[in-house]
Amino acid sequence: MLQTGLKGSAETEVTSANTAAAVNSGALPVFATPAMITLMECASCNAINPELEAGQTTVGTRLEIDHLAATPMGMTVRAESELIEIDRRKLTFAVNAYAGEELVGKGIHQRFIVDAEKFMAKAQAKKN
Repeated sequence: MLQTGLKGSAETEVTSANTAAAVNSGALPVFATPAMITLMECASCNAINPELEAGQTTVGTRLEIDHLAATPMGMTVRAESELIEIDRRKLTFAVNAYAGEELVGKGIHQRFIVDAEKFMAKAQAKKN
């Protein structure tokens, strides 16, 4: 059952593939902001996916984050997410990212619950 307080996490190692230089979000070989966002979204999904009904999924609709510190290659980044508000189909999460014990990112993330089949049919209809 979906309820506030659900928590999820996700982690990844910083490699050459997820640096700012590799994803064209900057020129330096440090953990990219888009990679941190992906990790935060993954942590949020991990918090709620077991509680969704069959055929449901969520889509990200809003993310307001601060990337607070650089993380070099070789370190592990861990994102943590907590469901803090439920408004019908809109879910709001508090998200944080850590490299070791250092807080390297924080913010708010929103996702909407959708019927996966209907959502994809509507998206595919745009091609016609």
